[in-house]
Amino acid sequence: MEFTAMPKKRKVIDIPEDVFRYLSVKAAAKGTNLKQYIENLLAKDVEDIDDSETYRKLLQSESDGAFPASEEEQKEFRKWLSL
Repeated sequence: MEFTAMPKKRKVIDIPEDVFRYLSVKAAAKGTNLKQYIENLLAKDVEDIDDSETYRKLLQSESDGAFPASEEEQKEFRKWLSL
């Protein structure tokens, strides 16, 4: 699967020092930097996902948007929007 240029998200993560060193060595051996190496690992992990299984689990654990927001949720949302 080839990924197209899409908006990116930033996330700061804490990596144990020994893992950091190990991944840095692996990245250098592949001729890339650590950031790109980790991004490639994550992209590869996404490629290996069984979409139907993931979607099934998502539907079991998350609302699919078919239910209207409660009055309290609407009130909090309006407050968040400063309306």
